[in-house]
Amino acid sequence: MWWRTLVFWTGAVLTGLVAVAFAMGSDHAQHLFRHLAAASAAWRWLAPPLGFALAGWLTARFFPEARGSGIPQTIAALHLKPGPMRDRLLSLKNAAGKFVLTIGALGCGASVGREGPTVQIGASILYSLGRFVRLPAAGLNRGLILAGGAAGVAAAFNTPLAGVVFAIEELSRSFEERSAGIIFAAVVLAGVTSVALTGDYTYFGTTDATLPGLHAWIVVPVCGVVGGLAGGLFERAMLLTRFAVPEIIRRVPRFSPLHLALLCGALVALLGWCSDGRVFGTGYEQARALLQHGELPGAWYPLEKGLATLASYAAGFPAGIFAPSLAVGAGIGGTLSRVLTAAPSGTIAVLTMAAYFAGVVQAPLTALVIVGEMIGDRSLTLPLMAVVLIGRGVSALVCRQRLYQTLARPFMVSHGP
Repeated sequence: MWWRTLVFWTGAVLTGLVAVAFAMGSDHAQHLFRHLAAASAAWRWLAPPLGFALAGWLTARFFPEARGSGIPQTIAALHLKPGPMRDRLLSLKNAAGKFVLTIGALGCGASVGREGPTVQIGASILYSLGRFVRLPAAGLNRGLILAGGAAGVAAAFNTPLAGVVFAIEELSRSFEERSAGIIFAAVVLAGVTSVALTGDYTYFGTTDATLPGLHAWIVVPVCGVVGGLAGGLFERAMLLTRFAVPEIIRRVPRFSPLHLALLCGALVALLGWCSDGRVFGTGYEQARALLQHGELPGAWYPLEKGLATLASYAAGFPAGIFAPSLAVGAGIGGTLSRVLTAAPSGTIAVLTMAAYFAGVVQAPLTALVIVGEMIGDRSLTLPLMAVVLIGRGVSALVCRQRLYQTLARPFMVSHGP
């Protein structure tokens, strides 16, 4: 039992270390892209198509299980029995490919996030560590994967509660008493490791988002409906991109995934030109500026950022959508704040961001806890609870399928039980 506990603790600390390195590498890659784009307009136009093509080819050739967010692979691994197929989904090789290719994609201007990939990386670290020390079969259970995924979310966002809720609501879809202890321990250790290296911080910093009086509650249903509707439409577009686009490629003569990646990169470059470069990267800076200072990124920013995220995902390399989705939701809220004057613009941005995120992933508790911990303000707890429930309900009217559960099915079907 002590040997097994040591494995979990070591894996959680390693996950925290990798998450910090991942965050630092992603930030440096984005800064490098902006620096080169400012120095040469050719880089802004050439880097996305050429970089997308290279990243897509490397993913298909060497790391096929690393494509996309990483959360669907983790969910699929939870449903697979121990064996070669689960080992492939959660191999250190794919984790390394996920790490390098996500950073490389951000260096080429891709509109992707690192948080979803961190989930697969964290699950791979704990699972592979358990296999390396040859724990008995009971030691390679769902707890290893759940703990790794939860630790990845906690370390990526510095949101420990969100890591636990995400593991329960999205990964396992149930509370497992036998796994609860190791999940909590993994989240704590990964979070402590991250804080020790980067300091304690709130993801979006401090905000003064408040609802000044009962009359301001009129914005809550509006933000919930608009954010949930937009989130449901984006989720539906994501599923169409994942399942319809490959069929189109098969039917078009002489059109390969490499051509698709080039086309997607060209589209992102065009959107970058239209938005003056605001769609490149994770979108964290635009969302933070809006929430803290009320700086509106532009009325068309949510649409441009959403299209850039879809194009980056369709290119076929590792691509998380957590951070870009938060940026799109905040941008929608910023646009709404020009019409709704009953509450501050920062408040409307926070509420719409939560509703949009809940609509995309259809996981209201995860959206509530993540956004709540990101802004570090408990005064909006009740409004946030209301908007995520509204957003989830409206999104379900547009798209009945849950995003990550649906994206996980091809891995389970292709790899068998």
